[in-house]
Amino acid sequence: MNPKITVETIRSMKSRGEKIAALTAYDFPMAKLLDEAGVPLMLVGDSVGMVVLGYPDTTHVTMAEIEYHTRAASRAKPSALLGADLPFKSYETISDAVANAKRLIAAGAEFVKAEGGREILPQVKAIAAAGIPFMGHLGMLPQHVLEEGGYKIKGKQEAEHQRLLEDARALADVGAFAIVLELVTPPVAKEISQGISIPTIGIGSGLDCDGQILVTHDLIGAFPWFTPRFVKPRVNCAAEIKSAVTSWKNEMGA
Repeated sequence: MNPKITVETIRSMKSRGEKIAALTAYDFPMAKLLDEAGVPLMLVGDSVGMVVLGYPDTTHVTMAEIEYHTRAASRAKPSALLGADLPFKSYETISDAVANAKRLIAAGAEFVKAEGGREILPQVKAIAAAGIPFMGHLGMLPQHVLEEGGYKIKGKQEAEHQRLLEDARALADVGAFAIVLELVTPPVAKEISQGISIPTIGIGSGLDCDGQILVTHDLIGAFPWFTPRFVKPRVNCAAEIKSAVTSWKNEMGA
């Protein structure tokens, strides 16, 4: 068994110049497989809403659903550090943020992640004060997709660029141990990564972040109906599944 990865392990990877590979896991077998592949950081993301539950976006995912999938993934007892997303509207108040973060920790998460910068600092401080490790999420915020009218690249405008920098510094200052940067322009993602002491984990934000995270279904071609432009599937699991089922049906004369 590999040594247990901790929050401090992830933080120290930045200072060592070691890239952080992170992937989503929503159930026992995937968490087990990713752990055996040596992935150090896994997230029970609210992307489960689209690639597992069939929702059109993450705003439909409930606390009960994230708890359910966190329990399933945590039963793999991974050496990896396993975290979970606080879902849409689960951290609007300080009391809700702390209570729901505690629910996810009780379900088996070792950290929680939430979207936003300075506007959620009181919630982040309270979560940290409760002894719960916190990961930030800046850039394109999927839980805001309806109000923004789609998934848009962030950091193109100077005001947005400065806001991202200030939000990242603020999150680091109040105790976040890492920050996901989603669909941030690569130059801005690089500047943020060089300007804060904690790791940045990019998704569609270029190669200069301290690590990368992908939805596992995108990486392995298990959700063929949509693949983000920044993802290159390494295998076509969907085609392999269809081929296996067709072969089995043919053998039985069905």
